[in-house]
Amino acid sequence: MRWTVLTLICCSWTAHGLIRIPLRQMLSVRTQLRASNRLEDFMRDHQPDVFNRRYAQCYPPGIPSLRLGKSSERLYNFMDAQYYGLISLGTPKQNFTVVFDTGSSDLWVPSSYCVSEACAMHRKFKAFESSTFTHDGRMFGIHYGKGHMLGIMGREVLKIGPLTVKNQEFGESVYEPGFVFVMAKFDGVLGLGYPSLAEELGTPVFDSIMNQKSVDQPIFSFYLNKSKMPRDPEGELLLGGMDEALYSGPINWNPVTLKSYWQIKMSSIQVQGALTFCPRGCQAIVDTGTSLIIGPNRDILALQQLIGATPTSIGEYLIDCARISSLPQVTITLNGVEYVLTAESYVKRELMGDHEICFSGFQGEDLHSSTDPLWILGDVFLSDYYSIYDRGQDRVGFAKARHTRYATLDAEMDS
Repeated sequence: MRWTVLTLICCSWTAHGLIRIPLRQMLSVRTQLRASNRLEDFMRDHQPDVFNRRYAQCYPPGIPSLRLGKSSERLYNFMDAQYYGLISLGTPKQNFTVVFDTGSSDLWVPSSYCVSEACAMHRKFKAFESSTFTHDGRMFGIHYGKGHMLGIMGREVLKIGPLTVKNQEFGESVYEPGFVFVMAKFDGVLGLGYPSLAEELGTPVFDSIMNQKSVDQPIFSFYLNKSKMPRDPEGELLLGGMDEALYSGPINWNPVTLKSYWQIKMSSIQVQGALTFCPRGCQAIVDTGTSLIIGPNRDILALQQLIGATPTSIGEYLIDCARISSLPQVTITLNGVEYVLTAESYVKRELMGDHEICFSGFQGEDLHSSTDPLWILGDVFLSDYYSIYDRGQDRVGFAKARHTRYATLDAEMDS
């Protein structure tokens, strides 16, 4: 069930200089396609060469000459994105659901001038209805692997919960490629990466927040919950700091190795003593916009075999649900600290009618990197570990997430 806009606004609040933004977990595009028996057709029909042939004629004149620059290297995995929250733009405010994405740095929402089918399914920004809108005049393009998103730039008042960001640069998409955006539950994306990822779209939102001194500390943190307790939040973005009630134990701080994505050094990945990947270390991107853990194809293939996952015709890996309790642990080592993922963490369960199907939470993809092999730590990892992003000291912190926060508080109060 979706939260209403009113519920989301009421649940955003400030305490001790912290801005809490509730995150709602919804069905991913992949899950929706599978439930409607369209996933296999979609994966076959939306290969990059097919898309480029099918939609090339839809680009407005002159767009192919756009310099996409670093915006062509996005690591979006919107097929599996699940956690979304609410923002508003304009005066009076217009509400949008967005992915709060540490794997990008741009803010965009659909425009009322958008010609794509995807825009018809989502809220669209109406610049002509806002008294605070400023037209920028620039155009932007973002490459998504299946095509290019195209749009125009503007400046507007942005509200995230009770926090107001003035004169924020953002993109209005006028063309959104592919079927992924049609089925996506989110309207747009709010990137939380470094400014170097946002060459085309200007100052990222959190940089604007820091520049306008809207938070006490240049820190934000994510809590992605797997608890099924009724009062526990499904997720939370906290601007301005961290919440000790949402994690336990010490924080392990990892220096950012490249100020673009939130990129850190990963010492190794080990499957219950059987095989170690990245024995000499590799680079990892901490990405809230990606659901899975992604690594080099060769390594992931070996890992899938070790956990007993079998491939399907569309590149997914199935696991026997009855064997989950006997599957090996996967240990990720970051800055000397071991992070253990059990099968309950790395296996994704889905219902197909009355039947439960289990899938591996690991995916292979050879990502371009100038140095070490590159991995992505998505929600499979971040659901177990509270993550903290410190722009002041350029570091990412992890601590064990508490997944029964409110149930624990109730028990303490009752006693």
